[in-house]
Amino acid sequence: MSALTSVSGFPRIGRDRELKKVIEGYWKGKSSLDDVRATARQLRAEHWKLQADAGVDLIPSNDFSYYDQMLDTAILLNAIPERYRRLSFENPEDTLFAMGRGYQGPEGDVTALPMKKWFTTNYHYLVPEIDASTQIKLNSTKPFDEFNEAKAQGILTKPVLIGPYTFLKLARNPQAEELELDRGLVDAVSGVYAQIIRKFAELGALWVQLDEPYLVLDKEDGDTELFKALYSAILPARSAVAGKNVKVLLNTYFGNIADIYETVNLFGFDGVGLDLIEGRDENLAAIEQYGVAENTTIFAGVINGRNIWRNNYAQSLGLLDALKTKTGNVAVSTASSLLHVPFSTQGETGLKPEVLKHFAFAVEKLDELVDVAKLADADDTLRKESQALADNQALFDGSRVAPDQAVAKRLATLTDKDFVRQPARAERRKLQHEELGLPQLPTTTIGSFPQTREIRSMRAKARKGEIAQETYDAFIASQIDQVIARQEQIGLDVLVHGEFERNDMVEYFGQHLNGYLFTKNAWVQSYGTRCVKPPIVWGDVSRAEPITVRWSKYAQSRTKHVVKGMLTGPVTILNWSWPREDISNELQTQQLALAIRDEVLDLEAAGIKVIQIDEAALREKLPLRRSDWHKKYLDWAIPAFRLVHSAVKPTTQIHTHMCYSEFNDIIKDIDNMDADVISFEASRGDLVVLDAIHDAHFETEVGPGVYDIHSPRIPSTKELVERIHAILKKADAGRVWINPDCGLKTRGNEETWPSLTHMVEAAKTVRAELANDSQASRN
Repeated sequence: MSALTSVSGFPRIGRDRELKKVIEGYWKGKSSLDDVRATARQLRAEHWKLQADAGVDLIPSNDFSYYDQMLDTAILLNAIPERYRRLSFENPEDTLFAMGRGYQGPEGDVTALPMKKWFTTNYHYLVPEIDASTQIKLNSTKPFDEFNEAKAQGILTKPVLIGPYTFLKLARNPQAEELELDRGLVDAVSGVYAQIIRKFAELGALWVQLDEPYLVLDKEDGDTELFKALYSAILPARSAVAGKNVKVLLNTYFGNIADIYETVNLFGFDGVGLDLIEGRDENLAAIEQYGVAENTTIFAGVINGRNIWRNNYAQSLGLLDALKTKTGNVAVSTASSLLHVPFSTQGETGLKPEVLKHFAFAVEKLDELVDVAKLADADDTLRKESQALADNQALFDGSRVAPDQAVAKRLATLTDKDFVRQPARAERRKLQHEELGLPQLPTTTIGSFPQTREIRSMRAKARKGEIAQETYDAFIASQIDQVIARQEQIGLDVLVHGEFERNDMVEYFGQHLNGYLFTKNAWVQSYGTRCVKPPIVWGDVSRAEPITVRWSKYAQSRTKHVVKGMLTGPVTILNWSWPREDISNELQTQQLALAIRDEVLDLEAAGIKVIQIDEAALREKLPLRRSDWHKKYLDWAIPAFRLVHSAVKPTTQIHTHMCYSEFNDIIKDIDNMDADVISFEASRGDLVVLDAIHDAHFETEVGPGVYDIHSPRIPSTKELVERIHAILKKADAGRVWINPDCGLKTRGNEETWPSLTHMVEAAKTVRAELANDSQASRN
């Protein structure tokens, strides 16, 4: 008999993104809500069966969501702000979608809840909002319905919920501030979770998994007491139903819980899930120090839920063997939910078998999980005779890829001067303002414009060879002509070429780099129905050819306005790729930095005076423990960005852009990137980041996003004028740019152009007001 196996969560979007397609069809009026529900039921059934057929013991339910699991949890606890209740939708799904993406229509006009990155992943969660009027209570039957749905299929699942500690630590008040966790709120939340545990006991569940990833962060004052207060009230519910007990698995991931492990251990949870990929050494040390409670099973997270490379069975077995010297109760688990990896390698016919054998997506990780569990209970003789183990170890013989000596030589010749731009930023700023001649509060976009069905179709035809390259190039040129003319028409100050030739801001670059591989269908959910298809870093990276120069140069030739060159930065390219595991992330980033540096210098030589190097994902991989920030990440990530742009002329203006993240605590490090302008998400936030910018004497000019591009709403000019005024209360008008939150690729033209028109009108209005105020003060 092999060790117990457990999957923390499974991808929900579907093998062919079925959920995305039916939901977006519903939003467009092309499918019904019944279609959405039917597709969801079908996907859940397929996913449960896949896991059961693989031999997984503890299969998750309630890991499915139409949009986001944190949003589901907020609704479950009745944390639905009144502005969404007032929409009075007949169907609860419509309220959920309004909270997730905003709503503008017959029922009203509301913006979406704030959205932030889920710890160190590229997944985005919706931030719950709780105020004094929120009545926490059990408000949904979704977890129970899905448990019963699987039970009717003959599968007894392990229900999964976001735990109460993580929920409360991530929730905010209406001002986007951390909650004041009074006893009434804590008791109300723990009471609902106790009610949920009792209900699952009644329904016959054997295990309930409560995900508490926030436990891997540094503890603040009161955190341990909060955890104790919550679980002291919840755990007694395990046996509150006569004759029916349910076990509680406290599941943690993305790091270690060494600083609270003793407390967790004393609680006597039935199961404790530990990430032995990202928190290995610290978690094992905690077990060594404090042991394991007699009736607690350690769910050893040895199957990586964050990367696509095959598991090294020998390493996993070594970890499990070490654990077994401390406790006889060890289960084999995924280190986190498999939500963060693609569905399956099946159908990836573009990759040769000798390449594909190195990869494991979600479906393949199920087999790995079961293999490792079987081998964990095998003796040395059986392991030596195991063909599965032998085949696995052959993947790690060091022959997968040969190093590129030219790349190694170039890295070896770098000096400190290659990471420092001259002259200093204050002097560059004067030269750039003179060179560019832009007005106060200059307007621009983040880069991409809507990718219509026609654009995607033409790109696909070109890729398949169905149209001549000349035909495709003429089409792209015509799209650039149109978008340049339209930007001029509405009055934008710094234009972009629209990025119509690009399928993705990372994959497109990878296609012009040596060392990259690409998949056909390896989609991963990023937020809501938005999916991304990260490329794979296979070997050493270098630039194979110029990437963006041709179309940027063409766009600049079509206008007298400044056209901004658009690049993706090295840290983001790596963070939004599947990185190698045989060399460090630092080394891979330096390779990418040199490749993008070549592109920056070619753009400058082609006459591009403003170059934006997006580092949308810079914060994404910041270690969760503050003590690790610099030595494990920032000390090489920030210099990598400087390496990219350090050789440009003083008059060339370098921009960067960052997506949904919290920047306040690394604001000085961002300033040390030495960019000239930074744009970032701000429309869903409360502009607290501008307070941090002010307090840090931030030298970089800033472009806080004035409207949310992840929502279909069209903001009015009046709304945007008010937003700009709110920004100017916190920032000097001479250092502020006006732009949307992010690129416009995923939006439609019907909402993009009115929104941008209103943005330009708002900027001109405020610009005129500032001029009048200045004139009045002189008089």
